[in-house]
Amino acid sequence: MTRTPLNTGAGRALLLAATSALAHSAAQAQTAAAPTLDERISAAVQPYSDAVAGAIFFSVPLGGTSFPLIVGWLIAAALVFTLYFGFIQFRGFGHAIQVVRGRYSHPSMAGEVTPFQALTTAVSGTVGLGNIAGVAVAVGIGGAGATFWMILAGLLGMASKFTEVTLGVKYRNVHHTAGTVSGGPMRYLSKGLTELGMPRLGKFLAVFFAICCVGGALGGGNMFQANQSFQQVVGVTGGADSYLAGKGWLFGLIMAVLVGLVIIGGIKSIARVTEKVVPFMAGLYMVAGTVVLFVYIDKLPWAFGQIFVGAFSAEGVAGGVVGALIQGFKRAAFSNEAGVGSAAIAHSAVQTDQPVSQGFAALLEPFIDTVVICTMTALVIIITGHVSAGGLTPLANGASGVGLTSAAFGSAVSWFPYVLALAVVLFAFSTMITWSYYGLKAWTYLLGDSLASELVFKCMFLAFVVIGASMGLGPVIDFSDSMIFAMALANIVGLYFLMPVVKRELNKYWAGIHSGEIKVTQ
Repeated sequence: MTRTPLNTGAGRALLLAATSALAHSAAQAQTAAAPTLDERISAAVQPYSDAVAGAIFFSVPLGGTSFPLIVGWLIAAALVFTLYFGFIQFRGFGHAIQVVRGRYSHPSMAGEVTPFQALTTAVSGTVGLGNIAGVAVAVGIGGAGATFWMILAGLLGMASKFTEVTLGVKYRNVHHTAGTVSGGPMRYLSKGLTELGMPRLGKFLAVFFAICCVGGALGGGNMFQANQSFQQVVGVTGGADSYLAGKGWLFGLIMAVLVGLVIIGGIKSIARVTEKVVPFMAGLYMVAGTVVLFVYIDKLPWAFGQIFVGAFSAEGVAGGVVGALIQGFKRAAFSNEAGVGSAAIAHSAVQTDQPVSQGFAALLEPFIDTVVICTMTALVIIITGHVSAGGLTPLANGASGVGLTSAAFGSAVSWFPYVLALAVVLFAFSTMITWSYYGLKAWTYLLGDSLASELVFKCMFLAFVVIGASMGLGPVIDFSDSMIFAMALANIVGLYFLMPVVKRELNKYWAGIHSGEIKVTQ
């Protein structure tokens, strides 16, 4: 995304002129409506939001379209880790499934949750509205070919998840007396870089990451989810005539109560919920998508043809092949968050004595999020004729985002938009409870572990659920999204320094597996 900051000379002149004109108009027309509360907040935050988002999502022209450098930062790191660890995502895929099944874990080991619970918790943080709305935007702009590049980026991102989660478990803090665990990039950046003789850099990166994580948790992981799920529910219950229309606060209050009932119990409670909700919501969405594909099964070969043709020719798409590639890479990077470091916080709570084993479990996340769920969304939109190799078709009728996905599902079965609305609410709910834990761990890293500190953050998080559902606050959401991807700036710098540590751990782990020292526990 690109923005024009208002802190330039021309910008200030335009702003002053506009302000003067508005003041003059107000003086002559006293009946002018006063701005609403969210409009006043948005206006106050806008300059800061524009500056931060403009820096984080700074784009350069490439092949006739704009390329956000943060996407290049994430994809380049994923490629480096893929090559450095010898395509670990393919070599270790089968072993990863065994780890998730609990074959190398035991309740007696340090940690709070099982490998499966850690995986579902982390997946719930990434599987959200981006899988539904974001994919529709990507294929709408980049054509069907964006799907190919999205899958490729998802496969590369598996190596990033492996790297950061291995470090998260290795450098976690285990509080034996309380029976709790604290981990994530905050810990491995500070402790790992200190071991390498760079304590100041490690501390700076850890604090920077934690501040951004708190901001991202309250906005992108909370307010945005509440806001968009409310809009979808209103849409399927009558739009402007819906009982909930204009009652975002009520929807937000209900969501806050449900979220509060889960997060009050900490990571164990969150994990117990996500291990049930994530398989259900993913299964519900996949079944709905499969039904649509079955209805249009005769067009399936054509749909795959559009994906491959669009990936390498992309006629009619802005930027051609590069445009399709950028949209696909952007959606994958923004969806699975590989390299952002968030998942390492959830996985650090796992019951294991082998950091690498959980690294293997984590590499399944981008596969589930991007290769499976995002691809299902793209296929449904393509096979129903709403998008072709050249982009949106007349059948799309100007729809975009969730609207386009809903129209695609609805074209197969009229009541599918209701199923989609349920999926949106479940995706948003699961994302919120997981990001509450991410934000809490970053908060306590900055302010210290205490019951009072945790309670303050949880109450603040629940208040933001209501605010997000009842107010627009576009610039606030933009700012918080920027915070999530700013986390990747600090995290990936640390990963580059620490990837030799991961390699040593990996070699030791494989040696233990082959020698029988590391045994199957169940």
